[in-house]
This record gives sequence, C-alpha cells and structure tokens, in this order.
Amino acid sequence: MQTVENIGMKSQNYEMKVGLFGIGLEAYWQQFETLKPRLEGYLQTVHNRIAAVGTFVVNLGLIDNAEKAIYAAHKFREHDVDMLFLLASTYALSSTVLPIVQHVKVPVIILNISPEAAIDYSAFNQMNDRTKMTGEWLRYCGSCPVPELANVFQRARIQFYQVTGILDEQDSCWKEVESWVQAAKVRHRMMHNRLGLMGHYYSGMLDIYTDKTRQLITFGGHMEILEVDELSALRHQVTAAEIADRVALFYETFAVDPSCSLEELQRAARTSIALDRLVAQYDLGSLAYYYKGTGNADNADTMSSVILGNSLLTARHVPVAGEYEIKNVQAMKILDSFGAGGSFTEYYAMDYNDDVVLMGHDGPGHIAIAEGKTKVKPLQVYHGKVGQGLSVEMAVKHGSVTLLSVIEQQDGSIALLVAEGASVEGPILEIGNTNSRYKFPIAARSFVNDWNSHGPAHHCAIGVGHIADKIKKLGALLGISVIQIC
Repeated sequence: MQTVENIGMKSQNYEMKVGLFGIGLEAYWQQFETLKPRLEGYLQTVHNRIAAVGTFVVNLGLIDNAEKAIYAAHKFREHDVDMLFLLASTYALSSTVLPIVQHVKVPVIILNISPEAAIDYSAFNQMNDRTKMTGEWLRYCGSCPVPELANVFQRARIQFYQVTGILDEQDSCWKEVESWVQAAKVRHRMMHNRLGLMGHYYSGMLDIYTDKTRQLITFGGHMEILEVDELSALRHQVTAAEIADRVALFYETFAVDPSCSLEELQRAARTSIALDRLVAQYDLGSLAYYYKGTGNADNADTMSSVILGNSLLTARHVPVAGEYEIKNVQAMKILDSFGAGGSFTEYYAMDYNDDVVLMGHDGPGHIAIAEGKTKVKPLQVYHGKVGQGLSVEMAVKHGSVTLLSVIEQQDGSIALLVAEGASVEGPILEIGNTNSRYKFPIAARSFVNDWNSHGPAHHCAIGVGHIADKIKKLGALLGISVIQIC
C-alpha cells in the first residue's frame, strides 16, 4: 500500500484530465426513440476530438436527470478532472447541470456545437410525421439551453466560457476547443511545476523583486530554495569520462568557436553535468539563479561556467532564467509548456531606420528555437557580473513570435502582458549573447511606449508562433488579467 511516507516527488506522475458530458431531457427518450442514440454519437465525436489533442477524457455520457447529475459530480471529483466540457446536445434542465459544476469546482466550457451547419428545411418540412419532425428538430436544439445555463451560472457566480460551432472537423470551433485543452494542460503543468531558486537577486534590480507567495497562489507549484554550494559540491563528483562525453555533446549541439579553449569547455561540461544532477535530485521543471560568488573561488568557478549547461536544460523543457528572475522564468515556463520555446530577453536598442526593436540577453538561451545553430564564444568579462568564460550567441527563429511578461499590478495582483510580432532578418550584435530583431504590427516606438506603460520588469520571455489567444485562455483559467499590446 502506498502511503504519504513513501510517495516520491515526481511531478510528472499527475496526468491532466478533462471531464466531458452531454445534457438532455429524460422525458424525450421515450417520445423520440432515435434522439438519444444520435446525441450520444455527437458526444462521442466530441470525445474523439478532445482526446486527439493528447489528453485523457473522462466521458460520463448524457446527463438527463438530477440523480445522474449528483452521481456525475462525485465521479468527476473522483477522477480529479482539471476542466469540464459540457456539450449542449439538446434542451435540458439547468437543475441537471448546476450540481455537477458546483461540486467539481473546475473551469467549465459550454460547447454549443450543432450537428450540421443548418437544418435541411425542405426535407424536414416534407416529413409526414409531426412526432418524428419534433425529434429531428430536437437534435439541432443544443443552443436552446445555453441562455438558461448562463443565467444560472452567473447567479451562482460560476465562471464559464463558450465555444460555438458545428461538428464538422473543418469548423473553426475545434481550434478553439484545442486551445482550451492546451491552456488547461499548461495550467496543470504550472500547478505541478517545481521551480528551483538558487542564489539571490541581482542587487538593485528593484523591478524583478517579487512576492514568492503571490506567485505560488497565482500559478501553483512549489519553490525549492537551493544552495550554490550544493551545485559546487556536485561538480567535484563529475568524472573525466563524463566531462569528455559532455564536451562532445557541446560540439554536436553548438557551433563552437575555434577560440574556445578546451579548458573552458571542460569547465562548462563539469558544471553542466552537475546542473543535470541538481535538477534530477529536486525534480525541477524550471530554475532561476544568480550568485556573485565573490570571496569563494569554488562558487565563482561554478557560477561563471553555467551558461552552456543552462542552455541545454532550457532546450530540454527546464527553462533557466538568470539574475534570479522569478517572474520571467514563470513566463518562460508558460511559453515552453505551450510548445513555443521561451527565451530570456530584454531591450538592447532601437533601430529607427528599420523600425525594429533589438532584444536579447547574456546568459542561457533557448537553443531549440534558435535560427540555425547556436554559437559558443569565449568572453573575457561577463558585463556587470563576476568572472569570465563561455557564452552563447543566437537569434530566435525568423517568423512569428510572442512576447510574454508576468507583471505585478498596483494592487499586487499578477497579470500577463503579451504582444505578437515577428523575428526578422538583418544585422545583429555579434557579442556572444542572445539577440534578435523584432518587428511589430505597430511602430517600434509605439510598441515600447505601450509595453512600458504597464510597468513590466525589464526582462520578458520570447517564444515562436502567435499564441496570444491561448495565453488569454490560460489567464481565464488562472483567473488573472491578460493584456495584449499588439
């Protein structure tokens, strides 16, 4: 028997589940014998489409009376579902729905999805049996109970969302359903994420200081406070053979500049392996770090050799943010969980001639979303930081991008700030750091003014693709505001 004493901390053991049910009126089934099987068929179609997104579906069928509603409420709780999809199949009483949603207490999406784009009026009106006509009409009647449900949900202070469309697989409603599922998966991942915090803030960066408890209240998860000394100790356990293998991986993964010394590559390799072990030991899904290392040669050696290892971790879905930027590593984790990457960045400069914003940062980059192979170059100084060593230089893939920032509003609440734009070709600063050129639907000067007006930290996360709509759905599921600049 498994007890709390022997349960491990592997956060990936918990699977995201979606609850699904259809609704109907029990009195209809004896009156219209073909109605229920057809509605069940529509429900199965919805089930298949949701499951195709890659999530486990708990389908409890048609709920058509109060007794079944109570049973379904407990069953959904038993299965620990993260979200409910309610297919408005035909007219149904709100009393068969409210107990489920009240008891389960998860976000609910009303699917107002018709079997076809329109009723065939001519064929319908030629039916010579009025009972059959009514039964035929009722299978198109899914939108009928939606206002009733909306009324009751509002009065019960239950937040709900709607998707309206048709069963046809080409209909746009399925992209919306998919976005809701993906947003729920990201919320689930954030709720179970273990964020490592190693070191301390960069002294004086007041904008990045944050309330850790508020972060956990908003996104869930766990924060593990880590000692740099532990990472330094792990470095001493790395063998020469392991270092050689990791250096070979560096050459396979990166475009290593010939000016990089073997000694520096070996130093970075030792730290990279130690980082992997630290992440595995604490089951980390993300990491924020910064440490001066001044006065301790061992720790200074550790912290000046983390960039390559942290870049590898970031590409393996463990985003790592420098300067102890907790808010930004949350944004990076969100983008990465959506499959968009999520690289650490900030303004570098403005290019008014080309109407673009130059953005990048020192430290690790998300090499999985790089334009071409990420370069490794030696730096004689880490500007504003202690030490020297190897660094990565990359630009984000050319094409559509989404910027995301986790911001704190004047009342202390957390919100998401988002913008869509494009990573574009052109000259970049070849300084051994991540950097890209970004163009937005609005002028560059308008973008920075609008973005800055919401008081974000000077860092943000960048991901590939346009996913503002999905981020808005995530915000809805988390109960926080999402502000889109462009």
